[in-house]
Amino acid sequence: MPDNTPVDGKFYQAAPPASLGEKLVIAARDRIYRDFLEFCTPRRGDTILDVGVSDVVTDAANLLERLYPHPADITAAGLGSGEEFARAYPAVRYQQIRPHARLPFADRSFRFATANAVLEHVGSKADQRRFVAELQRVAEEVFITVPNRFFPVEHHTAIPLAHFWDRSFRTACRVLRKQEWAQEENLILMRWSGLAALAPQVAGATVGYTGLRLGPFSSNLFLHLPRPGAMQSLPRGAARRPARPLQAPTGQAPAGQAPPGARASSG
Repeated sequence: MPDNTPVDGKFYQAAPPASLGEKLVIAARDRIYRDFLEFCTPRRGDTILDVGVSDVVTDAANLLERLYPHPADITAAGLGSGEEFARAYPAVRYQQIRPHARLPFADRSFRFATANAVLEHVGSKADQRRFVAELQRVAEEVFITVPNRFFPVEHHTAIPLAHFWDRSFRTACRVLRKQEWAQEENLILMRWSGLAALAPQVAGATVGYTGLRLGPFSSNLFLHLPRPGAMQSLPRGAARRPARPLQAPTGQAPAGQAPPGARASSG
């Protein structure tokens, strides 16, 4: 018998429908959506590429398609066949993509490219750099979000606190028979400094907190790469540190050299 399980179904096991976990995910993603609007300010007619959409159609999945008022402006890209996605969002164009392959779009095909909860799953640090570069290639402006490692509960396993350290997370995954999540090819736990280290040489690049706001323990992080040469103004309510190379928040060690000209935000 054919396996009808969506290719990305495993990413939704920790927050089943109608659970408290799903309600928290919805609240976090609603905030992520508002921050996308604040930083990117899309207008009707602006083309948007959303990479990493899901064939698992729930109240929490596919935040852009669920909330954006101009679905015909969106092109969605995902690993699955897109059948369930197309039924749920008939006005959105769907494009199937392959892991580790170039995106099937010409340079600067889109005004914006966004990816929510994808970067941590692409396979390795080198793959992460290539993924960010691909989004930059096909779009003028990029907005990426990832789960924050220091949120008290790990997003994919629902394991509390142990994911703050690699060794304890591997042990907890082994004990709970969730070993696949301790493997880098399946999950790279993202911290502020690690996301900042992936920011390319773009003036005005911004890393900050989003989702459920708990300061350094917020549920999500974002990376915003503005259009080259664009004049950047402060989004309403955003607090940024003075312009300088990105530095990790207090208590977090840098994971690599950040690009000059990038800025930090409280998100």
